[in-house]
Order: sequence, then structure tokens, then C-alpha cells
Amino acid sequence: MRPYILAETNWRTVRETPYEVAVLPWGATEAHNYHLPYATDTIQCDHIAAEAARRAWEAGARVVVLPTIPFGVNTGQLDIRLDINMNPSTQAAVLRDVVDALARQGIPKLVVMNGHGGNDFRQMIRELQPQFPGVFLCTLNWYAVVDPAGFFDEPGDHAGEMETSVMLHVAPSLVRPLAEAGSGASRPFRVRALREGWAWTPRQWSRATVDTGVGDPSRATAEKGRRYVAAVADRIAGFLIDLAAADPADLYEDEPGG
Repeated sequence: MRPYILAETNWRTVRETPYEVAVLPWGATEAHNYHLPYATDTIQCDHIAAEAARRAWEAGARVVVLPTIPFGVNTGQLDIRLDINMNPSTQAAVLRDVVDALARQGIPKLVVMNGHGGNDFRQMIRELQPQFPGVFLCTLNWYAVVDPAGFFDEPGDHAGEMETSVMLHVAPSLVRPLAEAGSGASRPFRVRALREGWAWTPRQWSRATVDTGVGDPSRATAEKGRRYVAAVADRIAGFLIDLAAADPADLYEDEPGG
């Protein structure tokens, strides 16, 4: 039993533990090329949240990881079979109910740990925070915590080298042989601003990709995934430790920065 994983712990432990920070991992259910499972985003987010919480717990921070939500925003993939879309408005309603429960039960801080590029919780938090001033709300994308460039040749965007390496480390039994993977080739936008990324629109996945992947997975290894996950978990753990000790009413330095 891991006392920092809510799904594994019990009422006695929960009743007696003064939790300071709750972590809500949020993934997705979608195709990831031919070699990775549909639950890739959920599995990765769940594992990294648990690893970060373990490190924080061992350092004395009382954190608890809530069950990972497995459905994300997949509005650009509605025509890909069994990609399950949860609209942002539905996510906002789910998040509100979770925050309401924490507010009633005296859990003072919540971190929404995102594991899917289609999810964006910032505007939801902007709306919810004034409604629940007793719960400090924040979010992070685990895959943006540490620059992957120092760990991978070509990280890729979706089921590429980075995600494949992480899955080879976290859940190798769910990864098909890389010889079965597609190339991860994708079709860029014709419109220059969209192609360069300073203008944005959702990608229609069935047109933008060949095999639902974006990025070449062929150089992925479990060792690359292990080193990257360790670096990410360490950094998130440091944040959880700091957040557990922080006073939400006193988050700013006394003097303005430069």
C-alpha cells in the first residue's frame, strides 16, 4: 500500500494524514501509432504522478494522488475509431466537482497534472479559483517540465521517440516491437503561420498523420525513458515539496524582481 496513492490507501490512513496537496493526473484515450496502446497518455501521467509523489512523500511532504482521469480533448480525432473525446466543457464540470469535494474536506491545494497535448486547464482554473478561494489551484504538463532535447535525438510530438521510450520504461509489456511501428510521418499545414506555429488551429488527425503518430519512434530505448522519467519526477517532486510547505496567501517575494 502506498499511502500517497488514494486508490490504494484506506480510510484510517486518510483520516489520520494531514494532506497538503492533491494531485489529479489527467490523460486521454487515443491511438498512438501501431506500437503504443490507446492508454499511453494515461499510463505515463499516472506513473509520473506516482513517482513524483513518492519522492515528495519520502521528503516529508504530505501529498495524495487522485485516480487518473482517462479521457481528454480529442475533437480533432473524432473519426479515428475508439478515440474517446471529452469536451473542455465536460472537463470543466468534472474538475469543478473534484475541487468542490476538496474544498469541503479541507484539502488546501490541487495540482492538475496533464499528460495530453489536447488538454488545457488554465482557463478552467481562472474561472474556478474565485469560486473556491480555499483551494489553491494550479496545473502543469509533465512533458514540458524537463527539456527532452537533452535525452532524445528527435523527441517527436505523438508516439515518437520520447513517448515510446517512456512507455518502454514504464510499461514495456504494452509496447509492440518497434519493427511494427509506423514511421510517424506527418503532413504540415499549407498555411505558413499555422505551419510555423504562431497561429493555431486543431489538427485533423486523420489528414495530418499517416499512422496517427507524429515523430519517428525507431531510436527509442527503455534507458532513455528511464533517465527522462527520473528527471521529470525529481523536478515535479521538488515542486510538490515546495507547494506543500507554501502559504497560498503569501506566494510572492517581499521585493519586486528584476
